[in-house]
Amino acid sequence: MILRRWSARATKDGVRQYIRHFHQKVMPHLQQVRGYQGTLLLRQEFNAIVEIQVLTFWETMDAIGQFAGTDVDSAVVEDEAKAVLHDFDTRVTHCEVILDTRHLHE
Repeated sequence: MILRRWSARATKDGVRQYIRHFHQKVMPHLQQVRGYQGTLLLRQEFNAIVEIQVLTFWETMDAIGQFAGTDVDSAVVEDEAKAVLHDFDTRVTHCEVILDTRHLHE
């Protein structure tokens, strides 16, 4: 499994708007991509600015390419998201998941 990590910064209201955008626009698209395995959205507040991290899980780099295009390290940020973010990473990182204990106790 591959973890794709991207971060952005926004005001509290901007984060609320980004989360709404993510649910309404990004999730339906991701769910159509074969090999997509889920998302974690994280937030950390720093006074007036909130950092969000988007962690998506994928079967393979080829699956990521179906979402991101040929430059898989380039962030996919739609204009609607750009409008509510203070700033954001233009590049993403990918890590191989070597241990995932989230479902061991189910």
